[in-house]
Amino acid sequence: MFIDQASIHVKAGKGGNGMISFRREKYIPKGGPDGGNGGKGGDIILRVDTQLTTLMDFRYKRNYTAESGDNGQGANRTGKSGQDTIIRVPAGTIIKDEESGEVLADLVHGDEEIILAKGGRGGKGNAEFATSINQAPRKATKGTPGEEHMIQLELKLLADVGLIGFPNAGKSTLISRISAARPKIADYPFTTLIPNLGIVRYGEYKSFVVADMPGLIEGAHTGKGLGIEFLRHIERTRVIVCLIESTTEDIKEQYATLMHELKSFNASMAKKPQIIAISKMDIADDESLARLKKVKFPKRIPVYRISAVTGEGIKELTDEMWKQLNKKK
Repeated sequence: MFIDQASIHVKAGKGGNGMISFRREKYIPKGGPDGGNGGKGGDIILRVDTQLTTLMDFRYKRNYTAESGDNGQGANRTGKSGQDTIIRVPAGTIIKDEESGEVLADLVHGDEEIILAKGGRGGKGNAEFATSINQAPRKATKGTPGEEHMIQLELKLLADVGLIGFPNAGKSTLISRISAARPKIADYPFTTLIPNLGIVRYGEYKSFVVADMPGLIEGAHTGKGLGIEFLRHIERTRVIVCLIESTTEDIKEQYATLMHELKSFNASMAKKPQIIAISKMDIADDESLARLKKVKFPKRIPVYRISAVTGEGIKELTDEMWKQLNKKK
């Protein structure tokens, strides 16, 4: 199951209390203070695990606590520090404070980590309060509580190329053709309900990642058809491929609608390098072909006619994806 949002409660460990103690040794009737300090509470740490691809684990566990520090002991022994709790998340996870909405971190690299909640400080034992004036202090302090927060986790897929288009435009068929991904494919709208990732092998030692996004519809940027749930995954892609079915009556209008949804969600998304792919050329009739000849797209955007079924234009499209990914900024 693909889960890309979750809320969790984190609580770091409490610091151990300092101890009041005095030396009790034979032949030393007036031993000095030897109460040790309390141990530090454990931290809550979020760490990237590149083996994870979803936030599904947080559907079943939402409360995370770290171990508290031990109290100080006699003979100036400091209490043991509490063990940290490490929470593993997939690359591409954004961490927000649920109350304020502030973005605390955006974790995209393997083994990258952030301390979500710091453990409390250990209290001081009475040995810390000894002075030349007060040589036998009966004072110690308690450990401080650990930090506690409600955290919002949001996953945005890390992909080089994002495939977008209206439902049933052929995105799933295309990604299954150019990569080893095997999404559900059927001849009806909204077959894809979750984003799919596929690795495209290019040449002998090169590769890039393509994401097949669930079909967008008009009004997606307002949440219609779960649009917002999927549009945010396109934000990280470097190149966008717009798939439009060859039998569409008004191809230019459909392209304009897709661009409007991108701009309305995030204006910078429409500025990314784009490729237009006219899909399902194997079923295009004479009327569709005649309409295609009349359509004029922006000159800066390369257009390819493809069929994931017959293989028409697939190599050329893949070459263009690689070319766009390797263009100098």
